[in-house]
Amino acid sequence: MRSARLLRIMLLLQQGRTATAQSLADQVEVSVRTIYRDIGALGAAGVPLWTETGPGGGIRLLDGWQSALTGMTGTETSALMLLGMPSIAADLGLSDATAAAESKLLGALPVPLRASAQLWRDRVHVDVPGWFTVPAANDVVPVLARAVLSGREIEMGYRGGRRVVGPLGLVVKASVWYLVATRGKRILSFRVDRIGSVTESANPVIRPEGFDLAQWWNTSMAEFDRSLLTYACRVRLSDSAIRALPRVIGATAMPATAPRDDDGWTTVDLMLESEAVALGQLIALGGGVRVLEPTSLRRSLRDLASNIALDNR
Repeated sequence: MRSARLLRIMLLLQQGRTATAQSLADQVEVSVRTIYRDIGALGAAGVPLWTETGPGGGIRLLDGWQSALTGMTGTETSALMLLGMPSIAADLGLSDATAAAESKLLGALPVPLRASAQLWRDRVHVDVPGWFTVPAANDVVPVLARAVLSGREIEMGYRGGRRVVGPLGLVVKASVWYLVATRGKRILSFRVDRIGSVTESANPVIRPEGFDLAQWWNTSMAEFDRSLLTYACRVRLSDSAIRALPRVIGATAMPATAPRDDDGWTTVDLMLESEAVALGQLIALGGGVRVLEPTSLRRSLRDLASNIALDNR
């Protein structure tokens, strides 16, 4: 247990920043007194540590010193192999660099870890694009990636106009790339396959304080999904239909739970996208759904069921 903690402390210091005893204690979840004992143990083992007391002081490794240890377990190394996504690397223009980095990583590992990582790489493949889809044009992704990393504004063609935006990050969802960027005081997302020419600017991007790309994207997608749900309907559902409902309408549209009536059915109020979408979703519940309102949806569902029955006689 202590050896693992000593290795973690050394790897934290190896990142090149001066750390206080308190910050190290917080990260490895021990007391400051324990950190001081561990630092003493590392020094006694020959790790060249430099310490300074007082304001602005701390603990750091001697400049340029690196441990030969990776500190990685077999499971952690194998997990890195699962990050390989050739299509994403290709879109970013990093296919050769990714292959080279992977080879170097494997070559630097001890033999037991190398064998485990190679096994995962050879037997698990991540296929990002969806079925029956043609890959979108992603020629500008490398340019956008440079702008994101350099923190510079760009001027781009988008839907017939020119827009100046501040790139904050790139997101790939179901093989479709999106640029997340500031435009004025707003943060927006743009489909990359709709972006035309891109001109890089010397103007720096002012990143919103505390901006987290993954958190913003998840929140934005949830809000978008909810914004589509504008069609209200009331239905009665059997127990089997209630169980199938999340799969049919999605988690975002799931209503609050309601008690069953005397017949064992449940009446729920749903918000769906439109009558046409509701019709397609509810028909999947088969005989376990009864539409109460609106009348137009009840009539459409009845007619569709009748037509299906007639076609299968």
